[in-house]
Amino acid sequence: MRQKLLIIALGEVLSMAAPTPRAWAADVLLPPIVSGTIAVNLVPVATGMAAPDYAISPPGDSSRLFVLEQNGLVRIIQNGTLLPGAALDLQSTVQPPLVASNPNDERGLLGLAFHPGFNDPSSLGYRTLYTYDSEQIPVGTSPTYVAPNGATQAYRNVINEWKISATNPNVIDPSSRREIISFGKNAANHNGGTISFGPDGYLYLGTGDGGNANDVGASHLPGGNAQNLTVALGKMLRIDPLNPTLTPASPNAVSGNGQYRIPADNPFQAAGQVPEIYAYGLRNPYRFSFDRNPATGQVQLIQADVGQNSVEEIDRIVKGGNYGWNVKEGTFLFNSANGTVGANSPGSPAGLIDPISGPLGTLEYDHTQGISITGGFVYRGSAIPELYGKYVFGDLALVGTPTRVDGRLFYADLDAGTINEFVLPQFAAGTGRLPNGLTVHGFGEDASGELYALVTNTPANGNGGIVYKLAAVPEPGALVWLSLGMFSLLYRRRSAAGRASVVYSNVQ
Repeated sequence: MRQKLLIIALGEVLSMAAPTPRAWAADVLLPPIVSGTIAVNLVPVATGMAAPDYAISPPGDSSRLFVLEQNGLVRIIQNGTLLPGAALDLQSTVQPPLVASNPNDERGLLGLAFHPGFNDPSSLGYRTLYTYDSEQIPVGTSPTYVAPNGATQAYRNVINEWKISATNPNVIDPSSRREIISFGKNAANHNGGTISFGPDGYLYLGTGDGGNANDVGASHLPGGNAQNLTVALGKMLRIDPLNPTLTPASPNAVSGNGQYRIPADNPFQAAGQVPEIYAYGLRNPYRFSFDRNPATGQVQLIQADVGQNSVEEIDRIVKGGNYGWNVKEGTFLFNSANGTVGANSPGSPAGLIDPISGPLGTLEYDHTQGISITGGFVYRGSAIPELYGKYVFGDLALVGTPTRVDGRLFYADLDAGTINEFVLPQFAAGTGRLPNGLTVHGFGEDASGELYALVTNTPANGNGGIVYKLAAVPEPGALVWLSLGMFSLLYRRRSAAGRASVVYSNVQ
């Protein structure tokens, strides 16, 4: 068991209060997110990257981490070292529509998923992986699902299938591309981003509501897309992406474009409904992840839904669930006519699923604490025992204008319903706020369950991107730390002759 420290400090101390609210004005005021009791070090694994936004290892592969750069590159970190070059170069595919000089552009290369049978030669998914990105619409073609309401099809978001090269496991064969499904878009924002295989072997995708504000606008149906089961936007979708010709005995219906199958038990298959829908009522589910508790076998789909002007939330997605947007933002009633948030109304209206809650609170926060939630993963690694079972995530930035800066790193207790900020003793403030204008664009998980924070302070055409590995804070040495409620105290251990002394004892 790692030893914990009980620290009593005498003499000089450095006291840092919780971050002063400086973000966009909020219509509601929820309890502030305060520093917790878990400290981590952020170890830079790769630097000089172009806006890294997601990272994942192939199934069972403990040596490699595939990292996406928003500009269109798939990079590989192998045994802790960023390899030169790219496993796949999609820069000419995603730019345009991505404007790589715009730090606020939400398009580009956003998602990556390896088939569960990726390393199994007997599997139909052997050497197979999938990407999700923004692309121009080829002349003379139409997306699988066009932007609703007769809107202009400005670009599309696409899931593509690829094969790893048969001769080089660090290269994705560019000639192997097979288009699976695509979605026409009018507005540049709210693209979702994550694709991930669930324990059922199906591929899940979260789609944004179509963009703009209030779930209204040129490509939005009356009442909003998220609540409308005739459109694919604002949803969690579920498909079997394998080529249907490989699975002739499957009970699942072949899609209209012939490129994938639709699970027979998807919950919305009435006339006119989009049969790929698994859950609905989402605004912009940029990042989600599956968690399997090894002790209980319980599987959860945890999704962070980006709010509008007031509330960021964390949801537990279940089949057929309605997560409220644009009727609610978090637990608060929402008026789509004017974009205002009304009364706090947990549990009402009936039939809507609120953010995860527990005996100590609800997993939501307001815009004095951040501006755009960036979902992560439940920690199942071994390097930081006190973090085990906690949901690790962040917020893009604490400051929204004129430039987005000061990303924050959090962890949540999914059972208690609490959110805390990490203690980061390596930085001057000691809080979970990142220095140097860094913003939190994504997270990664390797095959051992260890986690990575993907941050940047430059646009997608820059080189300010960093992949940080979350690591345990060293036991007594140069730095020791103490977290007390809203205050994080950072001490530098000094010799016995120093003016300040730190006395500590081991607590089991």
